[in-house]
Amino acid sequence: MLKIKNLHANVEGQEILKGIDLEINPGEVHAIMGPNGSGKSTLASVIAGNEDFEVTEGDIIFEESNISELSPDERAHKGIFLSFQYPVEIPGVSVTNFVRTSINEVRKARNLEPMPAKDMLKMIKEKSELLKIDRKFLSRSLNEGFSGGEKKRNEIFQMAMLEPKLAILDETDSGLDIDAIRVVSDGVNQLKTKENATLMITHYQRLLDYIIPDYVHVLLDGKIVKSGGKELAKELEVRGYDWIKEEQIASL
Repeated sequence: MLKIKNLHANVEGQEILKGIDLEINPGEVHAIMGPNGSGKSTLASVIAGNEDFEVTEGDIIFEESNISELSPDERAHKGIFLSFQYPVEIPGVSVTNFVRTSINEVRKARNLEPMPAKDMLKMIKEKSELLKIDRKFLSRSLNEGFSGGEKKRNEIFQMAMLEPKLAILDETDSGLDIDAIRVVSDGVNQLKTKENATLMITHYQRLLDYIIPDYVHVLLDGKIVKSGGKELAKELEVRGYDWIKEEQIASL
């Protein structure tokens, strides 16, 4: 589904990603872990097409097509979804209207008619119940006055409605209490199919107790330096990242 080859990226002249290689197949859940400043959120943003970052080398292949030159909207239309670490507030635009517009923009890009209102309402009801979201919440302005947990739950609701092929969750667990993590994780798990895939960016192993990854990758100084299964996340929780840095130095 997604193949990243020797990806290098800069922001404001500073190189952040220094040669990323990553492959994600349908049905898989991947987790990217690493200390602050290692390039995790940059990687998420670059895959989604954030124009603040300049790709200087390498390719991003999504479903056999090179998307490196596509805009964020075009990538979203192809089925890539990014859950932001810090969701923006949009006063005057309700959650429901935002989601309705997003869905119909994707359908328009795929040469489909707008979703009938009856079908839209049915889908909103199903997905809000899945994520235990009060229907009154959906009439509020997008993220305005939302708590951290409400913002993250709203992001997952948008993902549920858009049904992306690749969902990128950038520190979805940040600022959430245990109950909120469980609700959000349950939603992500129930949305998982053999046809879609998930890439999680996280600092902490605790999220991976609820959303079990197939692969865990450690990102240090702009490069993936170690990969493994879910047991790698548990080892990182106990030992931190210094031992991996020592391994890298010893291998030079």
